[in-house]
This record gives sequence, C-alpha cells and structure tokens, in this order.
Amino acid sequence: MITTEFVPGSPCWLDLGAPDVRAAAAFYGAVLGWEYESMGEGEDMEGGMFRKDGKIVAGLGKLTEEGARSAWMIYYCTADADATTQAVERAGGTVRVPPMDLDDWGRMAQYSDPLGGQFAVWQPGKNKGVDMVDEPGSLSWTELYTSDAAAAREFYGGLFGWQFQDMELPGGGGTYTLITPSGLPEERMHGGLMELPKEDLALAGGRPYWHPVFAVADCDAAVAKVTENGGSVQMGPEDAEGVGRLAVCLDPSNADFVVLTPTQS
Repeated sequence: MITTEFVPGSPCWLDLGAPDVRAAAAFYGAVLGWEYESMGEGEDMEGGMFRKDGKIVAGLGKLTEEGARSAWMIYYCTADADATTQAVERAGGTVRVPPMDLDDWGRMAQYSDPLGGQFAVWQPGKNKGVDMVDEPGSLSWTELYTSDAAAAREFYGGLFGWQFQDMELPGGGGTYTLITPSGLPEERMHGGLMELPKEDLALAGGRPYWHPVFAVADCDAAVAKVTENGGSVQMGPEDAEGVGRLAVCLDPSNADFVVLTPTQS
C-alpha cells in the first residue's frame, strides 16, 4: 500500500498536464469529488492543486509542451535529485526537465526511461508530497505499461533499488510484476509493471507509460461519472481476484487513469 511516509523510490506526488485546466478541474471534481484550488489569478487558471476533504491529493497544470499528450506524471521521492539525474543518464534514460527548485517547496526533475516512459522525482523541501493516499479519491497504486518488462526492471531497479515480485495473471493474462521500495516489506508495495506489445501502447505512440490508480468507494458509480462528463472507458468495470473492482478510463483529453474499489480484507 502507498502511505505518506515517503521513502526514496516511493510515489509521493502526481500532477496532470491538461490542455484545458478549467475543463480538467470540472471533470475530476465530478468523478473523484476533488476541489480545485488555483495557484494563480484570473480566468486562465494555469495551474493549482486538487484537494479531497481539504487534503492535497494531486496537482494540475496547463499542458505547454508542443506535441505532448495530456497525461498524469508520477513523481517518486528522492533524497538527491541531482544524483538521481546523473544515474538516469548513466542508465540510458533522458532528462526532460533538469533539476530545479520550486521555491522552498522542494526540488524536482522529469525524465524518460530508455524506452520513452516518462516519470519524475521530487526531493522534498517544505512540501513532502501529497497529503492523502490509499483512501477513496486519492492515489492508491502506480502502474507502468511497457514493451520490455526486463529492461524496465533493470532500469528502475538500478535507479531506485526497487524490489520486484512476479505473479501470473489468471486465464493466461501474462505476468504482472509487483514493486516495493528498497528494504521495505511487501505491505508497502506501491505499484506494478506489465509487458504489453507495442500495438497495445498506442495511447503513447508505442512508448511505455505510467498511470495512476485512484481508490474509489464505488467503481461502477465512478465509471458512470466518467462517461457522463465526457470521458471514456478502455476496460471494465471488472473484478480482479484479490484486488477489487476496477476500470481503465480516459478523461476528455485522453489522459489515462484507473479507478479501483479495493477488495475488503
């Protein structure tokens, strides 16, 4: 499970790059019950924070990179963004945004892995990360779809020291690899990765991509809100044994995410 006791290599922040900030704020407000708090003034609403029950759960910003698709960016905690950047380059990754300070909030950098999957790191300052996780309306899991699971394990394992555990999906659905931060027990698993053929990665032009899984109290009700508010459903809702009821969704700008009602233990 993801917690707010952030350690190196654990997910600690996420934000959405959206072509229309106002429309994105309205969509996720309807689907996940989020309230949007603009960090700027005026009608442009270039960026801000999403809150759930008063707690920060994600960020939202204007998509400005030419040719980029709207997508969620997941940030992993690091003690040293500069050292992580050097490690990314040594391992064959690409630095998309070099380390930069965001006032005294922290230091961030964004990368692509060797196959093109985009991710980021956050070196905490005054801001440690999101305030709420693993509750309805907040991040509960992170997931990588990639065309080469072995290469992904080598890259991310070397970068973050992640521990991996393979499990076979029922019905011959393939192998799913569970991810746990370095040195932590299985209860602190925070994500997974799965190998898919490139033709199944069309959303990112055949490149790997990370996406967030949001916990919801009622998966079917959340999916109904997705479609009512201009989004679409790629898969589900369906039951996953031992996991819960889930659906893979797209918002109106085709940013992908998953909604999950976890199995009650």
